[in-house]
Amino acid sequence: MVELRPVDKNNIDDVLALEVNEDQKSFVSTVAESLAQAYVYSDNAYPFAVYSDDEIVGFIMMGYYEVKHYYTLWKFLIDKKHQHKGYGRQALVLGIKFLKDKFDVDSVYTGVVPGNSVASRLYRSVGFVPTGLIELGMEELRLECK
Repeated sequence: MVELRPVDKNNIDDVLALEVNEDQKSFVSTVAESLAQAYVYSDNAYPFAVYSDDEIVGFIMMGYYEVKHYYTLWKFLIDKKHQHKGYGRQALVLGIKFLKDKFDVDSVYTGVVPGNSVASRLYRSVGFVPTGLIELGMEELRLECK
């Protein structure tokens, strides 16, 4: 069973040890970079460790983008040892549920680096669609929640 747990003093070392495959590193920030952003934007960042049972398998961070006034899937990765097991889809659904439950969102946005076909397929599989905007080297996707 996959669940999201807050990043805290009990799991920070395990969270920081998460890694993606070498060929994926250009698509995602490191967890350390993501947690630094979560610290700076603590009013608007919601970082979680992704667990399967009691084993950490990934990291997801939801957020509120003040400039555009919308909620986002900001950061997301599944550790290289745990990919292709369905954890990503389950974690993504739980992250979206968190935003729906906590903020009653109408939609969720995310960005995908062109060429990251795995993430693009995953996001589209849960209902994200391209908005047509390419910004900061990323294709913007939007999920309608209502």
